[in-house]
Amino acid sequence: MRVTGMRVSARTVPLPRPWGPDVPANHLIVCEVQLDDGRVGTGFTWTPSIGAQAVLALLEHDIRAALVGGPAHPEVVWDRLWRHLREAGGGGITTIALAAVDTALWDLRCGDAALPDVLGRRRESVTVYGSGVNRHYTLQELVEQAKRWVAAGYPAVKIKVGLDDLSEDVRRVAAVREVIGPDTLLMIDANQRWDLFRARRAIAALEPYGLHWVEEPLPADDIPAQAQLRQSVNVPIALGESVYTVYEFRDLLAAGACDVVQPNVARVGGITPFLRIAELARTFGVPVHPHLLPDVSGQLALALPMEPMVEEVEDASFAALGVLAPPYPVRIDDGELRSGGHRGLGLRFTPTSDDDPTVPGGA
Repeated sequence: MRVTGMRVSARTVPLPRPWGPDVPANHLIVCEVQLDDGRVGTGFTWTPSIGAQAVLALLEHDIRAALVGGPAHPEVVWDRLWRHLREAGGGGITTIALAAVDTALWDLRCGDAALPDVLGRRRESVTVYGSGVNRHYTLQELVEQAKRWVAAGYPAVKIKVGLDDLSEDVRRVAAVREVIGPDTLLMIDANQRWDLFRARRAIAALEPYGLHWVEEPLPADDIPAQAQLRQSVNVPIALGESVYTVYEFRDLLAAGACDVVQPNVARVGGITPFLRIAELARTFGVPVHPHLLPDVSGQLALALPMEPMVEEVEDASFAALGVLAPPYPVRIDDGELRSGGHRGLGLRFTPTSDDDPTVPGGA
């Protein structure tokens, strides 16, 4: 099969629960790839705040020309396009753009089967943890969110830390632990806000509350410091949401910098590199817990070799945001995710008059 066409459109999707004053919405780019037999595959990529216009421009002006007329095999296409685009950078904007094409090609590759079955479904369900982008919440708002997670039956939850005053982080973590009880797993995410000294102090202060892992405690590309931190604390370290290439994941794992890896299927460039990262992690005995985007990452988790957990940020999945038409590709009940009955990736994006091929959010 050969690729005969590609269409991309973008929209800005308001978040019902903003991720902060600077992140009131996410940007979604939908990609349709057509083959010479008439079939069309639907994929996507995503940015939470910045970069959507640059991604769209790369797809329109560089990727389309290199894609159309070539083969439709996802791995072959991914390697060819990544080499073609490397002058613009090996990761970041380039891999986020590649994800749009790669997921569309995987949608086609699956045919009438669902993604987890094509990959080799290993389990019928996977554990989901409740997550919140909640550093800007008041303490009472955070407690109310934790109560919603308990009512929804999540066996694990994650909250943001990294406030200027460590005692405030301690107070908030203690309050959430009190709400969720001793048996629910509790993770914290610093979003790269600490340096090595502050991370050691903060983890020591928060460890008594039974942390399952600490996520992104340091700048993501400071691998030596990550390795030093992991060796000096007793709480597992989770990394990967801000890592873009297989080589960067290799370096993290080889350095012994983390206990958990968290690739984001859009940021790493799609399903093709995601699967390569998962296999790499398996050789180090490190589990993969996908970052965000449960509508697709949940399907991948059902096929991962080591038991994963899937993240669901409150009211932020594509289904919850109203950009997918039912039936949805995954369903989540009582803290468990299952795949729906669909073909391919099951991404049936809702039409909108605001779709515009050049400007996120429409004209």
